[in-house]
Amino acid sequence: MTSADQGFARQQGDRSVLRRQRTDGRDGRGRVASMPPILQYGFRPFFLAAALQAGIMIPAWLVLFHTVPVSWHAHEMVFGYLGAVIAGFILTAVPNWTGRLPLSGWPLAGLVALWLAGRVACNVADPTGVVMVIDLAFPVALAGAIWREVIAGRNWRNAPVAGMLTLFTIANGIHHLENIGIELDGLGIRLGLGTVAMLIALIGGRIVPSFTRNWLVKQGAETLPAAFGFLDKMALVVTALALFAWVAVPDRVVTGALLTASGVLLLVRMMRWQGSRTLGEPIVAILHAGYLWLSIALTLLGTSILTADYVPTSAALHALTAGAIGTMTLAVMTRATLGHTGRAIEADGWTVAIYALVTIGALFRVAAPLLPFQYLPLLMAGGAFWSAAFLVFAGRYGPFLWQPRLRTA
Repeated sequence: MTSADQGFARQQGDRSVLRRQRTDGRDGRGRVASMPPILQYGFRPFFLAAALQAGIMIPAWLVLFHTVPVSWHAHEMVFGYLGAVIAGFILTAVPNWTGRLPLSGWPLAGLVALWLAGRVACNVADPTGVVMVIDLAFPVALAGAIWREVIAGRNWRNAPVAGMLTLFTIANGIHHLENIGIELDGLGIRLGLGTVAMLIALIGGRIVPSFTRNWLVKQGAETLPAAFGFLDKMALVVTALALFAWVAVPDRVVTGALLTASGVLLLVRMMRWQGSRTLGEPIVAILHAGYLWLSIALTLLGTSILTADYVPTSAALHALTAGAIGTMTLAVMTRATLGHTGRAIEADGWTVAIYALVTIGALFRVAAPLLPFQYLPLLMAGGAFWSAAFLVFAGRYGPFLWQPRLRTA
């Protein structure tokens, strides 16, 4: 398509938005203007819900450590908290990918209600088929909405993202079956975490060098992040193979070797993104920290399989969950909230505190199984710091999510 064609297409898209504005009350950004700001864009309710979920559920689990099964903790953090973060991110990103209107207003409220229904069902009732149906209603509806947008917008480049969202939904269902009593050897959690790890490797591999490049250009830097090339493709292919092997056959030597290789390749990949030069801008540097955690997590996971006596599996899993997932989700949540509410994309003191808290919490949580004589104090400290990061996010960014977007001159 020529630049003239692209300009015409944008013009037509703008006219389409204006027509819809006249017929369904949407503003120039496609949001339902008559609804409260919290329900005008997907990131608003879901980022706030995810922060409250993570900030409250971890302390609750620590208090009930000896009475609540680990499966409850795992389910609520992977499919509850993380499901909300994914929804907030993808509902905000898809309109940019497809050029179509965002999910806003009552349809968004309905999706939030489905997520809340799942949380209530999973927390007040014993695992049953009814609880499974209630909890799965949210990810099924979300995946359906994303597939509809990808197909309608013919945005096939992002079809793999919709596909991984579908896998995440299937993983949720499998974990429910395990909780009901069907023995599947932890397949649901592995598939859920493996899918999210691949999403971080894939999408993080887009946004980390892109945002870094933009920031370095503003600083007048001449050396910029390396362009996507053969090494990036190889790292992603090996990571996909490694995660598939971990989901299917988690205890095999070949799985350990693939995971270790993928962690090393991801590290080499990110070293080409000029991350060390972003330390003066925390909101950019934290993206590199999140991707580094992914590299560390996959390397630890591989070595835990190859040398089980030296690296506990729990340390590797929490490098992935508390480290990579916790850090990257907060990095995206802070940046997206600032940008989409019309604020400057820069870290204030509160935001730096959020990044520090999640990092300290992850380090303590990974260290706990490595230092068994200090396991419980480190576990408690890790949970306290990590959950505090999300509570500070809710306190600082909650008003931004509730209030209208700032008007720009």
